[in-house]
Amino acid sequence: MTSDKKNVSLLADIFVKKGLSDIIISPGSRNAPIVNAFVGKTEINALSVIDERSAGFFALGMAQQSGKAVAVACTSGSAVLNYAPAIAEAYYQKIPLLVLTADRPPELIDQGDGQTIRQKNVFANYIKSSFELPVVVNDPATFQIAEQVINRAIDLTMFPEPGPVHINIPLREPLYGTTDKEVKGQVIATISKPEKTDEKLIEGFANRWKSSERILLIAGQMNPDSVLNSRLSALAKLDNVVVLTETTSNLYDRNFVDCIDNVVSTIGDDEVKDFQPDLVISFGGQVVSKMVKKFLRLNPPNNHWHISASGEEMDTYFSLTRVALLKPAEFFKLMAKRISNVESNYAKTWKKQLDKVREARAVYLKKIPFSDLHVFNILQSNIHENSILHLGNSTPVRYSQLFGSRLIFEYRSNRGVSGIDGQVSTAAGSAFVNTRVNTIITGDLGFLYDSNALMNQNLTPNLKIIVINNGGGGIFRFIAGPDKSPHLEKFFETKHTWRTDKIAEAFDVIYFKADDEKGLIRVLPDFYDTNLKRPAILEVFTPAKTNAQVLKDYFKFLKS
Repeated sequence: MTSDKKNVSLLADIFVKKGLSDIIISPGSRNAPIVNAFVGKTEINALSVIDERSAGFFALGMAQQSGKAVAVACTSGSAVLNYAPAIAEAYYQKIPLLVLTADRPPELIDQGDGQTIRQKNVFANYIKSSFELPVVVNDPATFQIAEQVINRAIDLTMFPEPGPVHINIPLREPLYGTTDKEVKGQVIATISKPEKTDEKLIEGFANRWKSSERILLIAGQMNPDSVLNSRLSALAKLDNVVVLTETTSNLYDRNFVDCIDNVVSTIGDDEVKDFQPDLVISFGGQVVSKMVKKFLRLNPPNNHWHISASGEEMDTYFSLTRVALLKPAEFFKLMAKRISNVESNYAKTWKKQLDKVREARAVYLKKIPFSDLHVFNILQSNIHENSILHLGNSTPVRYSQLFGSRLIFEYRSNRGVSGIDGQVSTAAGSAFVNTRVNTIITGDLGFLYDSNALMNQNLTPNLKIIVINNGGGGIFRFIAGPDKSPHLEKFFETKHTWRTDKIAEAFDVIYFKADDEKGLIRVLPDFYDTNLKRPAILEVFTPAKTNAQVLKDYFKFLKS
């Protein structure tokens, strides 16, 4: 059985033929044809998630792990707007989503009909492309239009790079009709093959590379890529090349500088020229470190290339000179064939500083009291091996950068837009499709803001939620500005006394807590017990004022 709405039945048919299988549907009436068309197909895994905002991030987490587009479908009106945060995150993080929004027919828009807003192109500023299906598909010409729209939309979720695509679907009543006659469509290739790489352009890049004594490769947020990792490892052995990575880059090598803020914070005014690059090559998504952005904006390179298969001109350091239309692994493969070592002290300079801060970090961590930094030190050594480690925005993702990368983790974080919303929902979606342990470390406000993530019948026992509760937005105590404001506690930090145990109880999630070092170490084995049949929350209570002072003193200690 399928919906008697031919436009939606055709969409479900091509969805399957394009190799897609997952859709998250939130309840409603206007999207009843989508329910009937998609749930009726055995090839489709249809899940129900009540809250559209959470549903969007749950789908994002699924697509992040599967590498294939996941569809989300909702009813009309304000339900559509609740997808916006997840769509924006997917756009900037390059995660494939197919957004299906049921709508009123054109004659009812702005006529006082319930659950009606202007939905066409509603996500225009943060979507790869938007389409609208014909209301009625009852002749060959309209059928062909609908067929082309569906094929094009699905293809664009993956090419030339992944991202979200929107299909708005106007539907007239009645909505619940079904039929045995499925509408069949054909698969159409709507994306042309990329042109061959311009050899002269590559030679130009190589010549500039060979004439540079100080080259800084900066990796932003990326999926794990073993081929890219090995190519960068080879380049990091060159005298004139330094590779900067973050945990969310998912790259690992002993020669990579994987704790950027630790090193950059210690560069003295008299040392700037030693660390300033001639050439910066950036690739991947967003970079967490504000320190390296500030350093390179104040001390710009002569040349900055950004590597992007889709050609985006990401000028993070305000010095962009060229864009290479290639995937990073392919670009560095082409460079490796054309370059050789250039004598330079650049790599040694960074390596020497990296070794110093690693030694200083070890000394400092031995003497600090129980605090956020101390908790992260404990966690990074005790989180279940082979975890997918999700880092909440605000302090968690920043603290992780201070410890560098560990090969046993796959690091994830919603750093496309870096919002507070959807952190737990994303981890839950990831845990649903990947049986590895999925651990998310989030702050108290981040968890509370996304507590509807637990209002989900699809949660799995491999989801582990660590909430660091310091009674508010701890980051504002060490950001210059709000830390001195008389409005700090009420309007920036938003100080509170809330706990998460009752939320865990309401949604049948197992709850653990710790408020000191011994308690934390003692509870972690139980928290990660593989015999648990439900997701688990571990709430760790830390002192807000101590946290801020410990972190400020940390950077002072590194400099000294």
